[in-house]
Amino acid sequence: MKLASAEGRWLIAATVGASGMAFLDGSIVSLALPDVDRDLDAGLSGLQWTVNAYMLTLSSFVLVAGSLGDRLGRRRIFNVGVAWFGVASILCAVAPSIEMLVAARALQGIGAALLTPGSLAIISTSIDKADRGRAIGLWAGLSGVAGAAGPLMGGWLVDQISWRAIFWINVPLVVATIAISLRYVPETKGAQGRIDFGGAGLTVVSLAFLTYGLAVEEWMPTVAGLLLLIAFVLHQWRTPHALVPISLFADRVFTALNICTFAIYGALSGGLFLLVLQLQYVTGYSPLEAGLATLPPTILLLLFSGRAGALGERLGPRLPMTVGPLIASASMLLYLRVDADASIVDVIVPGIVFGIGLTILVAPLTTSVLASAPADQTGIASGINNAVARTAALLAVAAIPPLAGIAGADFASPEVFSPGYRTGMMICAGMLAAAGVFAALMIQKPKRFEEVLHAPEQDVV
Repeated sequence: MKLASAEGRWLIAATVGASGMAFLDGSIVSLALPDVDRDLDAGLSGLQWTVNAYMLTLSSFVLVAGSLGDRLGRRRIFNVGVAWFGVASILCAVAPSIEMLVAARALQGIGAALLTPGSLAIISTSIDKADRGRAIGLWAGLSGVAGAAGPLMGGWLVDQISWRAIFWINVPLVVATIAISLRYVPETKGAQGRIDFGGAGLTVVSLAFLTYGLAVEEWMPTVAGLLLLIAFVLHQWRTPHALVPISLFADRVFTALNICTFAIYGALSGGLFLLVLQLQYVTGYSPLEAGLATLPPTILLLLFSGRAGALGERLGPRLPMTVGPLIASASMLLYLRVDADASIVDVIVPGIVFGIGLTILVAPLTTSVLASAPADQTGIASGINNAVARTAALLAVAAIPPLAGIAGADFASPEVFSPGYRTGMMICAGMLAAAGVFAALMIQKPKRFEEVLHAPEQDVV
């Protein structure tokens, strides 16, 4: 279908609405953490797990979701995920304790895992060949806008209503997305085969051990997690129905793209987690003021994501994926000026630089991941890349605070949090710089880059 048609516009609306909710919760919840701490007496560990429970199940089950979509129908799994996400959001909104909130967040992550890879796969198999590059750019940019808008919307909701309102807001979005999807999104399928639930189980357990070990700085669960990850890789190598087809990593570009994804999204998630807490604990901003202070990336993504996607078509992925992370790295260093005496300029300027870097890199990264995989494995390729991104976010939020010295019952005091914030942001800057250098050395235009952008419609049933 044509992107400019009514059906094409509604299809983009449905996929952006769903993936935007998943991105939105990733940023909006971080902003509400101080209020969650005060209301539920969560402590630092409780706050980390409020973020990490969601990321853990999202990272683990997004791989299964890609396979389920390819086998059972991408629209079907997409709609199941959206509905699941809505029910879990209600459970989050009514949680009476931090333990119940963490459990509900884990369930919410499963819903996000089911809907996320389907969003992109639906676009790549349903939009007409001439419009596919721009459609992917719009999806990436507008979904990023939803995530970046989280601090603004969340700040207003937390200030004016309650932290619980950030979950209630998902309910009408869920209803609207499902209604649009059922009417305008065609069903598509990809590669058929058995689903590796054993691999999914190993993923959940290994990441849970790793996350816990890194968060509490204990080596035994960390080692156990690493051993279980090795067991997962061996299982994938031996099973005929692998959750992660090892053959995909025989493509050097696919492997390099996922290494870059890990560094980029780990740094972005760790940096955002620290920034919104620094603004409230140290600079003294209210949730709404913190949201307003992080608005520039939203505006830049909204204005230029489509153009960045078109530019990526002409240049290929190497240059955008080199320049984008390096610019984002510079923004993390500029954010070091955010302290108790920070002016609005100290917050806005790094946000503008951050938005430029993010806008440059998102669309070329997304397109290249799909282009480096066989045509009948776009769903699982998207799932793998999403899993890598979410795993990076999960491990970054678990590991960076203790590495930076943010710990103990008094973690929220400016004397403890601010020095740790500076160390953590320098870690994030280093990760982004490393990703940019690695991209310059290793990223080439995938063989199917033009095909993904201009291939005919396929598998519509």
